[in-house]
Amino acid sequence: FVLHLGRGVGLFDAVAILGAQFGQVARYRQRAGRCGRVSAGVCFKLYDEEDFNKRPAYTEPEILRSSLAGVILRMKSLHLGDVEDFPFLEAPLPRMIADGYQLLAELGAIDETTKELTQVGFELAKLPLDPKIGRMILAAREHGCLREVLIIAAALGTQDPRDRPQEHAAAADQAHAKWKDEKSEFLSYLKLWAAGDEIWKHETSNKQRQWCRQNFINWLRLREWRDVHGQLMALCHEHGWKITSAYPPPPAPREGVTTVRSAPGSNAAPALGRPGGAGDSGYEAIHKALLTGLLGHIGLVSEEDKNYLGARGIRFYIHPGSSLLKKAGRWIVAAEIVETSRLFARCIAKIEPEWLEQVGGHLIRKHVYEPHWEKGPGQVVAWERVTLHGLMIHAKRRVHYGPTDPKLAREILIREALVEGQVGEDWVRKWRFFQHNAKLMKEIQALEHKSRRPDVLGDD
Repeated sequence: FVLHLGRGVGLFDAVAILGAQFGQVARYRQRAGRCGRVSAGVCFKLYDEEDFNKRPAYTEPEILRSSLAGVILRMKSLHLGDVEDFPFLEAPLPRMIADGYQLLAELGAIDETTKELTQVGFELAKLPLDPKIGRMILAAREHGCLREVLIIAAALGTQDPRDRPQEHAAAADQAHAKWKDEKSEFLSYLKLWAAGDEIWKHETSNKQRQWCRQNFINWLRLREWRDVHGQLMALCHEHGWKITSAYPPPPAPREGVTTVRSAPGSNAAPALGRPGGAGDSGYEAIHKALLTGLLGHIGLVSEEDKNYLGARGIRFYIHPGSSLLKKAGRWIVAAEIVETSRLFARCIAKIEPEWLEQVGGHLIRKHVYEPHWEKGPGQVVAWERVTLHGLMIHAKRRVHYGPTDPKLAREILIREALVEGQVGEDWVRKWRFFQHNAKLMKEIQALEHKSRRPDVLGDD
């Protein structure tokens, strides 16, 4: 017999929906047929027949249920015209096309105004990868951390190799704890990779499987991760890219100095640079590269109910299984946002808001207000509000106003500094005209006092 739940997994927009996504009649009838292949059998369908009959007969074409960012990117690079005008057998919805353009603009692959490919877009189109993953790899090449990001990118493209069986949950958590990082779950992949790489290079297949069982690692998924990583490495070599590292190996030992290496089967975590320590620049480089592909998955903590405000008005929570559940910072980035009972962010890392301005400068929205003269620095300044995807990066940051509006800045300088005299003593000593004006004003004020006429000295 066969038990059929009638449930699946659906992907919509930037959020993966892992709840009950009911599929198609033909698909379920095909599955029901499996119970009778050897002999007569029974299929138990755990849903209403009326609900079953309301479902669509066949699966929708992939182009109607997938992100169109990669399609748009490839069509533009091949000069096939706009995706809106292409004669598809099943034309995608306008909303899906708009979402595809929005993602490409977020990645910096197209110009928001002209919809034409940028230099980044042309490079992305040459990579047979998901645009988000491809953008991370291009950024890693610039930040000098290609080795680490290739490992993380391969992990994001495959299923997590770590197993957590319900009956051995505590033991699995203890086995995985040695690969945890205090600030980033992305770096946990690097530590797991380093540990597994030693086993893979120096041990037999049986020893590899034994190590995986001891550490609650799925051997097949680990092999798939390595296969995908190998393909990404081959792609980089085809383009002639140098495999740089944010955590270069330590210098070779001096002659006569013996180094002690851990045994291949040991459970010691690999010595990666620790955030906040000597390897902090590596942490920054890696996460800046990841941010280029995940700008839509950033979050700012809400002080009211301790959830996170996400891009374009969404609210989400850190997944309960996260190692950073109680230690996540004010700003985080997530590898994915999934919807089950509520929106959860999975595989998260702490980030700094300054990185968002550097990485997402093309998406930043700035508003400058309340220009005024400041006596201390001797310049016209204003307050600046900086937002990204509706999230407040800076609410009231002091900036120099001169480059923003030179004409108004000059008027404020004349009115508040020169006329009202709000300048420091150093400037008073340097400006002869200011000394002359101040002396003349005192003489006129004395004349007003003698003649008892307050209207001799003009106003501003």
